[in-house]
Amino acid sequence: MARKYFGTDGIRGRVGEHPMTVDFALKLASAAARVLAPEGGTVLIGKDTRLSGYMFEAALEAGFVAAGVDVMLIGPLPTPGIAYLTRKFSCDFGIVISASHNLYDDNGIKFFDRDGGKLSDGIEEKIEAELERGAITRSSVDLGRASRVDKSRRHYQDFCAESLPKGMTLEGMKLVVDCANGAGYKVVPRTLADLGAEIIPIGCSPNGRNINDGCGSTSPSLLQLTVPGVRAAAGIALDGDGDRLVMVDGLGRVINGDQLIYIIATARKRAGLLKGPVVGTVMSNLGLEVALRQQGVEFKRAQVGDRYVLAMLRETGGDIGGESSGHILLLDRTTTGDALMAALQVLAVMRETGQSLAELAAGMPQFPQTMINVRVARRFDPHSIPELQDSVLKVSNRLGDDGRVVLRPSGTEPVIRVMVEARDETDTVRCAEEIAAVVRRVAS
Repeated sequence: MARKYFGTDGIRGRVGEHPMTVDFALKLASAAARVLAPEGGTVLIGKDTRLSGYMFEAALEAGFVAAGVDVMLIGPLPTPGIAYLTRKFSCDFGIVISASHNLYDDNGIKFFDRDGGKLSDGIEEKIEAELERGAITRSSVDLGRASRVDKSRRHYQDFCAESLPKGMTLEGMKLVVDCANGAGYKVVPRTLADLGAEIIPIGCSPNGRNINDGCGSTSPSLLQLTVPGVRAAAGIALDGDGDRLVMVDGLGRVINGDQLIYIIATARKRAGLLKGPVVGTVMSNLGLEVALRQQGVEFKRAQVGDRYVLAMLRETGGDIGGESSGHILLLDRTTTGDALMAALQVLAVMRETGQSLAELAAGMPQFPQTMINVRVARRFDPHSIPELQDSVLKVSNRLGDDGRVVLRPSGTEPVIRVMVEARDETDTVRCAEEIAAVVRRVAS
C-alpha cells in the first residue's frame, strides 16, 4: 500500500496543519506502540529546539504511556545521538521530533528501530494502518512510565570523541562552530572543547524560533566571515537536527559534503581501512567520482536520499557515502548521518597530515554544475519521452567522460530538473538550456 504520511525521512509538515497536530501525534504514538512494542517496551524520545517540540513531546509521551510503553525523555539532542542511544539503552525504538533543516514553523516525527536504523517501508505501512484504530488507554496496572534522562547525553559525546585515533586531541586548534540554533547546540561545542579545541560558537543560542534561520549548514555565510576573521583552523556547520555537515576552510570557503567524503575516504584508503565502494547520489559532483577514481577508489551513485545511499552501501559492502548537502554516512562508526562524527573524522585527518582543510579539499576538483528547474503542467517521467531521450543522449555524447546529464522529476512539485555537469561552465549552461528547451516543448 502507498504510504500516506511517512515520507523519505519520517512524517513532516507545517505545525498546526494535519498531520503535525497534537491529536495526530497522540494517535501516532498509540499506533507505533501496537506495531513496535505490542507487549510493552521502551522508547527513547529526543527533539531539536523548535517551540512546538514541547507539545509534540508531551503528546507522544501521553500516547506511549497510555499504550503501556515506558518513555525516556532526553530533550534536545542530534538525530544521530538518538539513533546511538536507542541502541545503547536497548530500547525497542527511538523517536526524534524535528524537521531537520526547515524553519521553526515546520516540525516532524521520525523513528529509529532497536538497532538505530530507519524503519522499513513495510513497518511504516503497518503503523499507518494502525492509525485508523485511534489511540488506546490500558488499565492502570498496564500503563507505562516516563522518566527524564537528560544527563545521558554524555554517552553520545563520549561515543563521538572516542572515534578519534587513540591519544589524539584537538589541543591548539581554533574552531568556529555553528549549530543552526538547533539540536547540537550543547553537545557539539562541549565535545570539541573537551577534546582541547578552542571553540567560538555561533548559532548556539536557540530561542524556539531561530532554528536554521540564517545560520547552520544551509546558510553558512556568517560562518564564512567569522572563520578567517578570527583566524580559525576551520568552521563547522550543522543543520537543525545535527545530521548534516558542511565545513569552512581558513579562507572562508565552503567545503561541502562531496569534498568532505573525498577527504575521509582517501584518508581511509591511505590507511588501508577503506571497505567497498564510496556511494554518492546522482547529484554528487562529477569531480568526486574523478578524484576518487584517480586514487583507485570505486564510486557508485544511488538515487537522491540518504536511505538509498544506505541501501547501496549495505548492498555493496561499503562504509562511506552521502550527499552533497552534507548528509554523510560512516557505517564503520555509526548507523545514520552524523555531523559531529563526520567533522571529527575530518579534523583527525587535518591533525594526522598537518594539512589545512583547504589543502585536503584541493585534491577534488569541483566541476561546474548548471541546474534548470522546468515547471510543467503535470508530472511525468522524462525518460519515457523519446525526444527527450535523444536530446540527453546527444548532449552526453558531446560531453564524453568529462561531463554528464541528470534529468529527473521532482518528488514534491510539478518540476522537471535538468542538471548538466562538465569541466567548462559555458558548456554546462549551453547544454542545460538545450535540454530544458526540449522539456518545455514536449510538456506544452
